[in-house]
Amino acid sequence: MAAITTQQATVDIEHFDLANPPLGFVSDPFPFYEALLSAARAMRQPDGSVLLCHHGDLDRVYRDTTLFSSDKKAAFGPKFGVGSPLFEHHTTSLVFSDPPLHTRVRRIMTSALTPRAIARMEPGLVNTVDHLLDEMAQNEQVDLIEDFAASIPIQIIGNLLDVPMEERGPLRDWSLAILGALEPSLSPQQLAVGQSAVNEFKDYLSDLIARRRAQPGDIESDVLTRLINGDGAEGQLSKIELIQNCIFILNAGHETTTNLIGNGLALLHDHPDQKERLLEQPDLIKPAIEEMLRFRSPNQLGNRETTAEVEIGGLTIAKGTNLHLVIGAANRDPKVFSSPEVFDISRSPNRHLAFAGGPHVCVGLTLARMEGKIAIGRLLERFPDYRILPGRVSGGRMRFRGYARLPAAL
Repeated sequence: MAAITTQQATVDIEHFDLANPPLGFVSDPFPFYEALLSAARAMRQPDGSVLLCHHGDLDRVYRDTTLFSSDKKAAFGPKFGVGSPLFEHHTTSLVFSDPPLHTRVRRIMTSALTPRAIARMEPGLVNTVDHLLDEMAQNEQVDLIEDFAASIPIQIIGNLLDVPMEERGPLRDWSLAILGALEPSLSPQQLAVGQSAVNEFKDYLSDLIARRRAQPGDIESDVLTRLINGDGAEGQLSKIELIQNCIFILNAGHETTTNLIGNGLALLHDHPDQKERLLEQPDLIKPAIEEMLRFRSPNQLGNRETTAEVEIGGLTIAKGTNLHLVIGAANRDPKVFSSPEVFDISRSPNRHLAFAGGPHVCVGLTLARMEGKIAIGRLLERFPDYRILPGRVSGGRMRFRGYARLPAAL
């Protein structure tokens, strides 16, 4: 029997239940991942779903859109309630859709996130980061999440959709509430907050879209104007598709990038030898970002649904089965990564799955990498002796791994 002993208890890994995780898993899942990787490749869950942890299996699932669907109507109906605000959002947005909707929306987004377009964003990103660093320099103690990491993607994605600066205040809370509803299990309060957040976000975007239709933005840089215009007659999005994918852009670009920056700064602090290497060799910032993404992936879990009977790791899985893709475990698979438990900023190759893979690979991965590189690189350059103080608070989630608070002295 595969088991793991934690400070709290000895856990039977063969009966691991993601919907009812063992004590200690949310705060530190990595010892559990190691044990799961040593257990069966495909693990049946009590609710009939299946857990996949191995890099090769996730890579296969991501690449095969015929056998493995991203559509979540069947899974999210019981979870959110068919027709509810959360159901409407999470079954219409890019990440949980199949062609033809996925193809149409992704093509529009990709056309707005070309290398040239992203390069044009860099000066504004540098200015945003430097402004935040200037403000933090005036304080003896700061919160690297609230005062820094969380502020950067909100401004960048807000710029992409050309959301007026004075209207960006509620975006983060809406995003946290909506994405929080994707946790494997929810309290009634979490569900209610998520439903309300979708409604409030929809009301705001309906008004913003009406204003943008009346006064279109720059087609070269304004993603909202591009989404409104569509991609030819057959590429036009319905009102619901348009609203929900605007919500998706803000959500997807916000929490994951916040987590990348916060996790990266915490990892460098906790591994002073690697921090010193990066200070001595600033050119290592690119592989350092990739290692941060691998070692503490901002998004720890993904999902797919089987469209036909399939066999994985000796387990026959029926059509219509929900698959939990444990990205955080796959990124520590010893079959792919040498010494996976070691944080090595020069690791190469680094075939992590932090941005998923296949046709659904994160559309904003280049932008996220640039945000991480500039934010972490410039903070380290300006405050090489920053210290994280006692009192850090985990985000408390399984799917999205990051910090809610990260107190520091610069």
